[in-house]
Amino acid sequence: MFLFDKNHRYNMANMITFGNIACGVIAIYFIVKGDFFTAIILAWIAGALDIADGKVARKLGLSTEFGVQLDSFADFLSFVVMPSFLLFYALQKGMNGSVQEIIIGLIFIFYIISGLRRLVEFNLKVDAGEVSKYFEGVPTPLGAILLWVLYLLYSYEIMQNIYVVAMLVIAIAWSLNSKLKIPHP
Repeated sequence: MFLFDKNHRYNMANMITFGNIACGVIAIYFIVKGDFFTAIILAWIAGALDIADGKVARKLGLSTEFGVQLDSFADFLSFVVMPSFLLFYALQKGMNGSVQEIIIGLIFIFYIISGLRRLVEFNLKVDAGEVSKYFEGVPTPLGAILLWVLYLLYSYEIMQNIYVVAMLVIAIAWSLNSKLKIPHP
């Protein structure tokens, strides 16, 4: 059966990753519609699927280079692009003018490029099926969690200065490609 065939593009591990991608795309739709709650639920489902695909791939011997690349694409969409959209759209209600929107937009573009660079660098260093003891730099799912924390701080009016939030986004973007050692779960 194709679900257990390592060389089939639609094996069980890859199907779980496709579910992650679907959650990320649908979450972006809900963000654009202004339904942040549904988007966040989908983001957490994407996170659970991200954990599950690797475990399934290793347990069933389904790890392949295709799966590694697919997982990074899913991470890019669900843990880099989608949380950037979430926080940017949330910040828009407090922006006063197109200049501020352009500045904040450029900061999120920097974050997205930093996340993409981190994933490409990670793929260049890792072989299919291998898990190292430490991540070098903040992994993109952790970066997404940090952006969601900023979203909550801003949404609950704990941190209302858009420029403080933007500076923290820059710091998180930097940390994605830093030399920080983060233990692998």
